[in-house]
Amino acid sequence: MDKLSYRRHRFPSIVIQQAVWLYFRFALNYRDVEDILAERGIDVSYEIVRRWALKFGAIIARKLRRKLLKKQGVTPATIVTDKLGSYNSALRELGVARRHDTGRWKNNRAENSHQPLRQRERRMKCFKSPRSAQRFLSIHAAVYNVFNLQRI
Repeated sequence: MDKLSYRRHRFPSIVIQQAVWLYFRFALNYRDVEDILAERGIDVSYEIVRRWALKFGAIIARKLRRKLLKKQGVTPATIVTDKLGSYNSALRELGVARRHDTGRWKNNRAENSHQPLRQRERRMKCFKSPRSAQRFLSIHAAVYNVFNLQRI
């Protein structure tokens, strides 16, 4: 499952990667991706895009996470969260409880990072099951964060 192979697929790897990237990077549904690819002369059905997203999305996200985690050579100076009690025990278990900050309005940056996901969920008319939500969120987080350009 960890190996990324495009063998036995009718389309070249660049088309598959572009379709998966479009789906997870922007607030598009499968039919929107189908339309974008059709505009570029590539005739695929939305069902094929769905299968590609399910098959290759998790593998691509896993590879992106490995590349990003290796580059991080430092630990964070502080960890900012809201005042939910379960964070304390989790941070204590990780050994970074002393760096936990729950100051007022310091969590705004973290809360704003959820906005693209909330917009996406609204367009998808909510998730049908916890499993489908978890599957989508695990891939969306890795892909969106890599390609999201922040304002400076």
